[in-house]
Amino acid sequence: MKSVDLNCDLGESFGSFVVGQDELILDHITSANIACGYHAGDHNVMAKTVKMAKEKGVSIGAHPGFPDLLGFGRRVIQTDPTDIYHFVIYQINALKGFCHIHDVPMNHVKPHGALFNMAAKDPLVAEAIARAVYDTDPSLVLFGLSGSELTKAGTHVGLTVANEVFADRTYQTDGTLTSRTEENALIHNTADAVEQVLTMVKTSTVRAVDGSTIPMQADTICVHGDGPSALEFAKELREALVSEEVTISPIGSRTSST
Repeated sequence: MKSVDLNCDLGESFGSFVVGQDELILDHITSANIACGYHAGDHNVMAKTVKMAKEKGVSIGAHPGFPDLLGFGRRVIQTDPTDIYHFVIYQINALKGFCHIHDVPMNHVKPHGALFNMAAKDPLVAEAIARAVYDTDPSLVLFGLSGSELTKAGTHVGLTVANEVFADRTYQTDGTLTSRTEENALIHNTADAVEQVLTMVKTSTVRAVDGSTIPMQADTICVHGDGPSALEFAKELREALVSEEVTISPIGSRTSST
């Protein structure tokens, strides 16, 4: 029987600026990647999101990104691996503090936005992130783009890794995500996105933008929580997976590997 985790990026509100429907989406996912204040979120939002995730039994993870509130962490910042290592440690431990006061474990780490995409291709960035996670807590699971440099680096340092796939993004022939600057980066039709997920889960492959079929291991599926139809999509995707007899469970409850 196939088993997969459903994750969503949450805690992206800031002050009085509200993003997404976190409390409702938590009913349909198994893992929450919570922003740590650098690309989104703040101390109050972090505390609230950890509390909600605990109450709903959703596995909690840190979602560190570049220090870029204005650009939502989607702009590349040129810096060195030591800086990346330090700011990833900083953000993971900020969220760990809120997990501690709410007496709930942290399960995983998933980089955000431009940092995630850089780590998929750049071995030095990938190693800096993997080392930061391992040195903070070697029991944490590292989420990375399926088959990427980040999952390789995580395995190399001794972490459990989860290969992540995306429901609403298209793929290049090398297995990377199509840049958001391209018109075909996003899949807007819900049925097409669900079909892509089912193909990845059932066949471990995905159709790239040029029509070719490439390998794609799906340990965890990202459902973006900031779109206008995010809640409905999360519900439909979960229902579709269950109807195909796919078990929905958090990564920490089963073994995952590259």
